Amino acid sequence: MQVLVRDNNVDQALRVLKKKMQREGIFREMKQRKAYEKPSERKTREKAEAVRRNRKAARKQAIREGLIAAPKPKPRFASPRRPALAPNSGTRAPTAEPRAPQIES
Repeated sequence: MQVLVRDNNVDQALRVLKKKMQREGIFREMKQRKAYEKPSERKTREKAEAVRRNRKAARKQAIREGLIAAPKPKPRFASPRRPALAPNSGTRAPTAEPRAPQIES
């Protein structure tokens, strides 16, 4: 596996390397090889993984065909320091804190 280091930025190169290793499944394989796995345990694990893959593929196929509804997207929470933008405007959404009443003279 090869990673380019640009402008002597080692931190960025390490992040890229970790992402590549994660995608390739190297961390998972290292964890599995840490201890000996009996052949019978390996078979049961591989069968369970195959069942999981098949269920996931069947669920995706059913969603594509419209047999079941797609899962609802998870709500994104705004950061407490920076309120979210109000829909269809460039202004900030009103915050939950009550404002002090303005006195007109």
